Amino acid sequence: MLKLGILGLGEGRSTISAALNSSKIELIKICDRNEAVCKQRAEEFDFHLYVTNYQDLLDDPEIDAIAIYTPDKLHAEHVKSALKHGKHVICTKPFIDNLAHAQELLALSVSSGKRVFVGQSSRFFEPMKRQRADFENGLIGELITIEGYYHADHRWFLEKPWSLESSFKWLYGGLSHPVDFVRWYLPDIDEVMGYGMLSANGLKGGLKHEDTMHFIFKARDGRIARVSGAYTGPIQPVLRDSEMSCILRGTEGCSQADYMDLRYAITTNNGDEQILTWEHKLKHYFRFEGKSHHAGEYQNYLEYFADCLAAETVAYPDMIEGIGTVALLQAMDRSIKKGRPVKLNEIWSEYGLDELNIR
Repeated sequence: MLKLGILGLGEGRSTISAALNSSKIELIKICDRNEAVCKQRAEEFDFHLYVTNYQDLLDDPEIDAIAIYTPDKLHAEHVKSALKHGKHVICTKPFIDNLAHAQELLALSVSSGKRVFVGQSSRFFEPMKRQRADFENGLIGELITIEGYYHADHRWFLEKPWSLESSFKWLYGGLSHPVDFVRWYLPDIDEVMGYGMLSANGLKGGLKHEDTMHFIFKARDGRIARVSGAYTGPIQPVLRDSEMSCILRGTEGCSQADYMDLRYAITTNNGDEQILTWEHKLKHYFRFEGKSHHAGEYQNYLEYFADCLAAETVAYPDMIEGIGTVALLQAMDRSIKKGRPVKLNEIWSEYGLDELNIR
């Protein structure tokens, strides 16, 4: 059983629920510097082992792994401290906000012998899991192209003061989900071109950066993919569209996994068509506040990480994959700013990461 400590009890709320409902996880202690939040979670979950100092988690010999859900700018330091104290790490996406920390964290993971798993949670939703299994079983043949999008009316999110800070970008906070889908199937992205804008709604709400973006990727083997995100405007009903989807087009078929709707469809050349839904698992995935917290997928990935540790196998996305996704996001950001295609080699060279052969 994996003995867990949780740092950051905003998003970490889902992880508390996940851990307390899992037979593979034992929750040892939770932590947030805001004691009012700690007390709120203690009452909500009837779990009262909380601290307000991260060092108390680090110094607890009973804790095997620390799950980190703090602001992006703090990830590198928090991961570093956990590794130095001999803890395995689960870190929410995006892994780090500055690739200048990458080499030190990679070296620490090796020297400590501890594993780092990036909580790219959308891979662990039921439709995405089924889509991946069907792909690996060859049901759609060789992949031709992939499309990912995340279109949501998140104007409610602007009520959070930190969402209006200059450090917050929907590129990293939202678009990282469909970008991860692309890298899952086409890890060797060579070049990206994109455009972004701040919509009238986003400007009115006080956002500082783009809330509407479209990108095209080119892999080293010439295959292409696309990703789009729009976050502050109305959306279609779920029967017409999904907030987030991953579409695979292959030589023998096509599949589409719809995230929030727990819906999956696949069509193959032999005429087979199938649509699956998982309404019976709605309570597993969405446990509070409608669909704003996805505790079920967190439980899925916590248990996956625990299983990998027990089997001494790598849990993906690992640190290298997490760094690769951050590099791609930074290339996307640069493409918007410069209005031109950006080669991933620019990013690797800038941070001295060429020799790592990160993909």
